[in-house]
Amino acid sequence: MLHPQLRNILQNMPKAELHIHIEGSLEPELIFALAQRNGISLPYPSVEALRQAYAFSDLQSFLDIYYAGASVLLTEQDFYDMTAAYLARAHADKVRHAEIFFDPQTHTARGVPFETVINGIWRACQDGPISATLIMCFLRHLSEEEALATLDESLPYRDKFIGVGLDSSEVGHPPEKFARVFERARQLGLRLVAHAGEEGPPAYIESALDVLKVERIDHGVRTLDSRELTERLAREGMALTVCPLSNIKLRVFDVMGSHNLRELLDKGLAATVNSDDPAYFGGYMNDNFIAAFEALPLDAGHARQLARNSFAASFLDPERKRAFLAEVDAFFAQAQRADAASAAASAA
Repeated sequence: MLHPQLRNILQNMPKAELHIHIEGSLEPELIFALAQRNGISLPYPSVEALRQAYAFSDLQSFLDIYYAGASVLLTEQDFYDMTAAYLARAHADKVRHAEIFFDPQTHTARGVPFETVINGIWRACQDGPISATLIMCFLRHLSEEEALATLDESLPYRDKFIGVGLDSSEVGHPPEKFARVFERARQLGLRLVAHAGEEGPPAYIESALDVLKVERIDHGVRTLDSRELTERLAREGMALTVCPLSNIKLRVFDVMGSHNLRELLDKGLAATVNSDDPAYFGGYMNDNFIAAFEALPLDAGHARQLARNSFAASFLDPERKRAFLAEVDAFFAQAQRADAASAAASAA
């Protein structure tokens, strides 16, 4: 059972979220509301029936239902409403900054214009209660030619996103498949991230670093399978955007007690905690922190490290980064003073 004081710290500490797929924040209630608004018939009779269908055995079984859920997104207002709902939840969890993934190919393949997708998400970020920027992801089960076409299509909206990423089915689609599109994005001055080492082997992490030249690894929990890679990532300060509840739901780990988050930190890796696809995997940011801290030997010192890592690994400019890190330090200094005062009162 988590100590109430530690729970309070996790719930209230300032944090950044660096691994959130906006389409994966689409709750069943909103899926049904948008389906009704757009005259779409769903293959589920109720919200509850849809939620019960979230029984995934692996990444692919999740992706199948994820793409079905995204089919209700048709108008700019749909994308706005979805993003606004996520930002409100993130704000409630004391997320101060979010770097949000979006998958244009999921929508353009259905005939939804790129402009509709990005404008809806971007407008919600401008209107939202927290700092938020966008990272456009390429679907790795599709071809690099399609990714290059999506990059070309995105250029008129270059001011609305800060980077590119790589997501969808990992196994069988190594990072090097996308070498040309990432090189082009790098030349355009975009920030680079990629999913690697979730279901795929450590070699995928290495090629994401060496071929794609990414600045952050999304997931990366298979790093520890290679001592050499572990030492390299620690030495280079390469951040990992770890998603604990997602890893359990997709059977990357059997139970939270066997998750390697504590070991990643012990090995000097810049791990962060994130929610991935929170509507599907059982929780937003604070749910992930609480689940991990309940099951693993993690304390307030680890909480502070994870909060600091999240801002340090962000793509914020140095000045804003320093301001958020100072906010984290002030929060924990205050928590320490409150703890000392409580201990003194108990002793008296």
